[in-house]
Amino acid sequence: MPQHLTVGDLLRQFQELDPSLPVRLAINPDFPFAHYVGADIVVRNGTAFIADDGQEDYLPTAVGGALAWA
Repeated sequence: MPQHLTVGDLLRQFQELDPSLPVRLAINPDFPFAHYVGADIVVRNGTAFIADDGQEDYLPTAVGGALAWA
């Protein structure tokens, strides 16, 4: 996975998924939590920013393992 993901990269991955799935951000492998994804996208200086919208809970251990954080 490239470090500089593009909108197109995300769209290609999301197109393979059930559109009713909730989306969460997996944050910080040393203190892993799941965060809600903010609804707004802000574009500045050629980069799209998506904010988190608060913390949900601890990240499931299996997700950390799939991300090679364990």
